[in-house]
Amino acid sequence: MHKMLIVGGVAAGATAAARARRLSGDAEITVLEAGPDVSFANCGLPYYIGGDIESRSKLILQSPESFKDQYNVTVKTMTEVVSIDKDAKTVEVLDKGSGSKATLSYDSLILAQGGKPIIPPLPGVDKDHVFSLWTLADMDAIHDYINDSEPATVVVVGGGFIGLEMVEALKKRGLDVTVVERLPQVMPNLEAEIAGYLTEELTAFGVDVLTNRAVASIKDSSVVLDNGAEVPAEMVLMSVGVRPTLKLAEETGLALGEAGGLLVDEFMRTSDENIWAAGDMVEIEHRSHGKKVRIPLAGPANRQGRIAATNALGIKKSYTGSLGTSIVRVFEAVAGSTGLSLQRAREAGIPADAVVIHKENHTSYYPGSKQVTVMVIYNTETAVIIGGQTAGYAGADRRLDVLATAIAAKMTLGDIADLDLAYSPPLGTANDPVNMAAFTAENRQSGHSPALTAGELDAWAGDKKPQIIDIRETFARDRAHVAGSVHIPLSYLGENMASLDKSQPILVIGENGKKGHQALRQLIQAGFTEVVNASGGYISLERYQRAVGFNNMEVGMGELEAKSLEASNETANESAPETEIAPAAASDGPIVVDVRSPEEYTTGAYPDAVNIPLDELDDRIQEFGPFDRDIIVYCASGARSAYAQRILMQTGYTNVQNGGGITDMMYKR
Repeated sequence: MHKMLIVGGVAAGATAAARARRLSGDAEITVLEAGPDVSFANCGLPYYIGGDIESRSKLILQSPESFKDQYNVTVKTMTEVVSIDKDAKTVEVLDKGSGSKATLSYDSLILAQGGKPIIPPLPGVDKDHVFSLWTLADMDAIHDYINDSEPATVVVVGGGFIGLEMVEALKKRGLDVTVVERLPQVMPNLEAEIAGYLTEELTAFGVDVLTNRAVASIKDSSVVLDNGAEVPAEMVLMSVGVRPTLKLAEETGLALGEAGGLLVDEFMRTSDENIWAAGDMVEIEHRSHGKKVRIPLAGPANRQGRIAATNALGIKKSYTGSLGTSIVRVFEAVAGSTGLSLQRAREAGIPADAVVIHKENHTSYYPGSKQVTVMVIYNTETAVIIGGQTAGYAGADRRLDVLATAIAAKMTLGDIADLDLAYSPPLGTANDPVNMAAFTAENRQSGHSPALTAGELDAWAGDKKPQIIDIRETFARDRAHVAGSVHIPLSYLGENMASLDKSQPILVIGENGKKGHQALRQLIQAGFTEVVNASGGYISLERYQRAVGFNNMEVGMGELEAKSLEASNETANESAPETEIAPAAASDGPIVVDVRSPEEYTTGAYPDAVNIPLDELDDRIQEFGPFDRDIIVYCASGARSAYAQRILMQTGYTNVQNGGGITDMMYKR
């Protein structure tokens, strides 16, 4: 019998265990988890704090009991692996509850320990009002602190994924929020203009965004920045990044890689032939340039866990690497990236250019159309797509997935220009924004329409000192414009060309880049030789200015329309419709209890079952009657009911059965 040990039981570890069981019915599979929880939805933690997810128990994906029932996998929580003997193929484990130690043997070992939040050693970082968010316990601590202490102000240190998701959550809880980011922009994986889109949204919702600043120390009700300024902070959330958990791997003598993660081959095998690894602790190959990188994201972690388990059982399957495709929603705005940014591509030595377009997500004549931004990064020698970024209130996710697929398939600009993408007036446009981005990139690559992104324009403008022609309509220019630019609306360009100097470079600025292309073609056809279109137009310039700012152009920024969460909060805090739910039966006879949420219960329940949601179990424990009563608990999958069974038995009930999921209950009736 094959013995498999898995160290870590959240994303990669839990997936590895489930995959291993599906491949082998007789393998002895044990998951060793140092924390109190296994397989919980860590990506959902901010949304519980913010009230989007009302039921805490929905974040529990599996429990030790449900893992055993569904997969015959043994899960040991609060069990830390303290050492590995590679030669003997054993691990020494510490039961953190009892303090006892034991030695377990393995045929294959999978490390899936993930990472831990980086907590800088700042003065005051150990104060009671300073938090990080990584586990259910972290989430509960933040949730309870807000309820009990009612802080009015919070500083979020770090403007990455968790930081920005928590900004929204904390704002929904009524706090005044300030983001402090050491780098020049929030979301450093994004191009500055895409990050600027998120900065606009944060600012519109009343969030103070302080970039190029760091926290120097933390006081009881404020933080002190590196420039000496103080920012009110009755609560502080540290979200500066994640460090891979490598102590065990290092002590075991496993090889680390150039990117700072645990080194694995294409089969997720470490430098030891019997040890595999997956998830946030490993470094893998980036599919766009083939270099080793760390990509601590849930999607890659789950796929790596699956592949590690497959290979650990002797079935060859390679992992082809990751593009780091990721997306974030901040209030109503969505932005994401896949593959390489333009800067990263050029740093890797790839000859790369990029273009940006802004286009409606569906036909403008159909109500509800929203603008979506698409950036395409491509290899200038091969025209192969190597990166993409999107942003918008609607449709950004769909376009990002298309670009991720295109990069994985090594498609060229011509390939995605010719893609047949779904179209119907309420859902898209005849030429999708992805198609339009490819058309625009082909024009830049061929020289038909020279263009520079906002990030490239600053240095170019400083070097060339161009004539800047603003071809937008008057109202758009009045709102904001580049200082020193000449206003010549597109329809008047022809009759004003004589006023332009053909010996000087020209920068054309339209609203979104489309009319800038038209103006550029007119100028080139009239004999102007050095004309550049601002890719993405003034929209891109303004976002870039808001994110990091220009050194060589004075780009004006229009006033943002203030947004409020009042309506959103009313919706989020709205109680579910009152449902007629019978209390637990007063008799001492057998009882079936549905521990799902009331909303789930109303979609269909076991006949005569009583609904006592898991979150209400402690408060309603008296409804279960005498301790020797026969009780069956069930939920959607068996995970939450396992927790309910444990709570009831710890309380003193002796005849409690976990009925599993609703499907199981109905099938067995």
